[in-house]
Amino acid sequence: MGYAGDVSGIEFDLGIKTLERWLLKPEKTMNISLGIPRERVNDERRVALSPAGVKILTENGMRVMIEHNAGSASNFSNEEYAEAGAQITSSTEELYHESNVIVKVTPPQPDEAHLFRPGHMLLSALHLGALNRSLIKVFLDKKITALGFEFIQTRDGDLPIVRTLSEIAGSLAIQTAAKYLETGYGGSGILLGGIAGVPPAHITIIGAGTVGMFAAQDALGLGAQVTVIDKEINRLRRFEAFFNRHIVTAIANDHYIAELARVSDVMIGALSPKQKFIKPIVSEEVVRTMRRGSVIIDVSIDQGACFETSRHTTHTNPIFVKHGVTHYCVPNIPSAVAKTATFALTNTLLPFVMKLNARDTITDILWNSHSLRKGTYTFRGYVTKKNLAELTGLPFREIDMLLAAG
Repeated sequence: MGYAGDVSGIEFDLGIKTLERWLLKPEKTMNISLGIPRERVNDERRVALSPAGVKILTENGMRVMIEHNAGSASNFSNEEYAEAGAQITSSTEELYHESNVIVKVTPPQPDEAHLFRPGHMLLSALHLGALNRSLIKVFLDKKITALGFEFIQTRDGDLPIVRTLSEIAGSLAIQTAAKYLETGYGGSGILLGGIAGVPPAHITIIGAGTVGMFAAQDALGLGAQVTVIDKEINRLRRFEAFFNRHIVTAIANDHYIAELARVSDVMIGALSPKQKFIKPIVSEEVVRTMRRGSVIIDVSIDQGACFETSRHTTHTNPIFVKHGVTHYCVPNIPSAVAKTATFALTNTLLPFVMKLNARDTITDILWNSHSLRKGTYTFRGYVTKKNLAELTGLPFREIDMLLAAG
């Protein structure tokens, strides 16, 4: 959702040269009119772009329209967006009608499907774990070019937007676990880091990716005992080297998962979208063996549950208790720190949005950008991701084939 550290391998440079390039007006333009609607998912407080990001886009010739109060939950005012050059509208219908590119944080809801018009381009998360087939069908019927944040990938295989949001989710997973271990929240009453003479909590992290990296980093910083499990030994080797062997690692097989469940105060599901899993890694029978008052944080819930007992929760009602274990399964964890998350999303998303302004057509844009091409999941009436086509039963074509066909 490598992973801590350097992102210099990304195919664009985020330094001075890039800023200079953004200040130059492109020779070609698709006459981008970009719309930022207000998010309608319950408890989604983020907005796709900050006022600073909007200012860069408008200075480069893009028209930006944003729905009234779209940024208010992230503490960005309408006035800030207006000063950045955006047009404020109170009409959702007008925003969709006047824009040819829509940028959102969360996937559109079914009641938003009618707002899209033929030929629209959409950039948003997809969330395969909460997939709506009827919405994808509308995209095909209207020939919407849709790009998912989870799929935008650089040539070195990195998922920069997922990585940025996963960093936040990993850190928040530890803050959340510490809270729900408290007695007042029904937890076992254990201080995450312990004190002199009293052992700390034992945290097991399932997945040695970005979320796991930042969760382990914060947990170690508080003094917890940390075990990281993963199916790939090379990922575990990298973790051991990064943390100088201050964590314990184990292969994610049934034996180790069962053993760790019995001794863990917290288990965090931190599998990345790249790690394909058909069924939950931790069975209900194993969850039954966990200590009463222990905590499960299923960060993977938006891609498919890591624990068999998991089900979607919200920031308003974030937890439920099953088999004496507190479950926190909020899919949009970074929304809890909406302002930080919006700044982070803007920093990562902005270079990709800038690419839209450098070509004449959508075909040109996708043909000339490996990252955006990899991010596309519907194009010209077809699903262009095989796993998505298998989930929906909708017609599939390779994106490269569609582009080559002109």
